[in-house]
Amino acid sequence: MKWFIGGALFAALMPAHVAAEQPVGYAEALRAAREDQPLLRAGEMRINGAREASQAADELPDPVLRGGIANLPVTGPVAFELGQQLPTQVSIGIEQQIPNLARRRARQGVAFSDIRVAQTRLGLAQRSVDVSTSMAWMQLYFAQERLEVAETALIELRALVPVANSAVASGSARPAESLAIRRELIGIADAITRIEAERDTAKAVLSSYTDIADPVADGSPPMTDIDAAGLRSIVELSPEILFADAASDLAEAGADLARSNLRPDFGVSVNYGRRDTGFGDAVSVMGSVTLPIFAGRRQEPRIRAAEAEAGAAIAERDERLRALRVQLEADLAAWRSAFRQWERARDQLLPLARDRAELEIASFAAGRADLVDVITAKAALALLELEILEREAAAAEQAVKLRLTYAEARR
Repeated sequence: MKWFIGGALFAALMPAHVAAEQPVGYAEALRAAREDQPLLRAGEMRINGAREASQAADELPDPVLRGGIANLPVTGPVAFELGQQLPTQVSIGIEQQIPNLARRRARQGVAFSDIRVAQTRLGLAQRSVDVSTSMAWMQLYFAQERLEVAETALIELRALVPVANSAVASGSARPAESLAIRRELIGIADAITRIEAERDTAKAVLSSYTDIADPVADGSPPMTDIDAAGLRSIVELSPEILFADAASDLAEAGADLARSNLRPDFGVSVNYGRRDTGFGDAVSVMGSVTLPIFAGRRQEPRIRAAEAEAGAAIAERDERLRALRVQLEADLAAWRSAFRQWERARDQLLPLARDRAELEIASFAAGRADLVDVITAKAALALLELEILEREAAAAEQAVKLRLTYAEARR
């Protein structure tokens, strides 16, 4: 009765658990990760902020409202009398500064460069999210595949336990041989435990990016082959270099802004002065211009500093490109190594292991081999299949990382 109740409870809980799992394909996982990420939202807000700021980049400064009393006597018989002398007046006016055209264009250039920097920074963030999501999905997918192989092998080895016990009981096998299958079973069980930990870790990472509570990798993984020549030809379009280009443009725009200080700025002001009715009101119109006459001590040092910063930005961009090309070659070498090891194990080692297992089973059936030989061969085959999947996972993950880092467009 207790067994029946426990079985019914297990059967009732199983559909809920299965229903909680949500299959997700590779492309679907990437789309889900891009939909609602705090890092990406922050990048988009920076872009919007830079665009808003650019609308006012070439606008004139705010006008200045001025007011006061002019030419008020403070001594003599008419001291502090507003209407007793001709020059005394209560005035109010407005003044407008007009920066030179080069300065306004340079400010606009800085604003546009700020937008581009924000956009390329978002590209870096998007690439980071894509790579992390892809790696988590790939690790989950291959953990599921390895777990299926390991569990199948465990079932097949357990099926040999009665055979081993019967052989020992009949005297056709030594008692030590029955221990061999137990040892192989423990080895496969340990592998399952490790794979389950890897699967759960990958699930947690993928869930954090896709907001899927219990994701299950579904479908096929991306291709493991790589177009090395194509990647080399577009390495300058990678997010790092685009960001470096934007930073270089921003520094050059800053140098243009510094050079604009060599040109004079202008200003105009209009004042209305109210005086005693006996003298009449007065209007004043004034103009102003800045005089950059000490450029050697004022403007030129700032210009040289800005130009040095622009030169440094260009040099840093070239260094990033050089380092990225070196990194690309290193990543390609790692991918080639993983890919060839996977192919070699799949095409050469796996057929040999399968043939060995089949031959040992045939020899055991004919009475020419011990059961321990069969057990060892089948366990070795299972472990090799797990190793091949690990090698395939390494090659596939390296290929995906290469494409996302150096080639595939984001957003």
